[in-house]
Amino acid sequence: MVSNQTPSLRFPGFSKPWEQKKLVENVDFYTGLTYSPENVTKEGTLVLRSSNVKNGEIVNADNVYVDPKYVNSKNVEIGDVIVVVRNGSRNLIGKHASVTEEMSNTVIGAFMTGIRSEAPGFINALLDTDQFAIEINKNLGATINQITTGNFKSMQFYFPHHNEQVKLGAFFKNLDDMIFLHQQELDTLKQTKQGFLQKMFPKEGESVPELRFSGFTDDWEKSKIGEITDSFSGGTPSASNKIYYGGAIPFIRSGEINSESTELFLTEEGLKNSSAKLVNKGDVLYAMYGATSGEVSISKINGAINQAILALKPKGENDANFITQWLIRQKTSIVNTFLQGGQGNLSGTIVKEIFIPIPKSKEEQIQIGNFFEQLDEVIALQQQELDALKQTKKAFLQKMFV
Repeated sequence: MVSNQTPSLRFPGFSKPWEQKKLVENVDFYTGLTYSPENVTKEGTLVLRSSNVKNGEIVNADNVYVDPKYVNSKNVEIGDVIVVVRNGSRNLIGKHASVTEEMSNTVIGAFMTGIRSEAPGFINALLDTDQFAIEINKNLGATINQITTGNFKSMQFYFPHHNEQVKLGAFFKNLDDMIFLHQQELDTLKQTKQGFLQKMFPKEGESVPELRFSGFTDDWEKSKIGEITDSFSGGTPSASNKIYYGGAIPFIRSGEINSESTELFLTEEGLKNSSAKLVNKGDVLYAMYGATSGEVSISKINGAINQAILALKPKGENDANFITQWLIRQKTSIVNTFLQGGQGNLSGTIVKEIFIPIPKSKEEQIQIGNFFEQLDEVIALQQQELDALKQTKKAFLQKMFV
């Protein structure tokens, strides 16, 4: 086995090979607190659990506090990296975050592991690498979603000299800070949009919205979606007939209504010999089946849809963006009303019978639609910048770690 290697990209001044070592040779581990429901209080010692780790940060989410007299584990310190080592979801094993500020009277839960080191930034970045994901998969239990403390300690990675660890840790900390700020900006934009959705459409039982563009004062009217749109759903060509697939027609499925590309393409034969139907860029696409039920988007491409999508083509001067944004606003209400426990499917019949409030002035409808279209473009741009930063970080991780 090769015990010394070097990454393909390094900071100037560092040339010594990296050495392969067990993780426990470079860090100290500590375990979390085991507590019972009777120990939980409204105030006391905060116990960090998997729900408190999101996007590589420690967040307030479903916080649990226990009576301090039952606490017999270490308090977290700045620089500690806390890792999810047991969870009902295998995908969450290995999720981690660094403690970046003083958190007095705070411990980790029993399904977490704490890591303390002299180069915490390096360790946090190391746990972002593909190599850590590989080690997790090698050590996951067959029936229980966990990595044991023993297996965690025995994981082997390549380590540079301490000074290079510190340099790398600072570099990735700066990248993480940029990603965090972009994520905050994106979250703020999404929350802002939710606020406008609530204020720019009438509340239940009311005939005018709380917030309007100047010059509009008339009450809104209610119409059924089926009265202001033409609608149809599609179908799926037989998967066993290969001549139906691999053509030039994008085949849009419910999970792709927000996308500018599709995984599958139909041939003209596939379109003609199935119930798949063509939609145009700008049509409203409404997902009716499964996990995406209630999702809605303006089609970004010309293509064909399957039976899980209802296409809505506005009649007359009705605005596609306006209809789409109202359906986005009402998603939770529609799903809760027509799908018991979030299970089952919507249908074209159900959607067409839903009442939607409509301004008397077509110009007001268009202005509202344009406003949200522009806001969505800003949100999409922010998402692109965030994704680009994440891809940049991923590229650096691949080049700067062994």
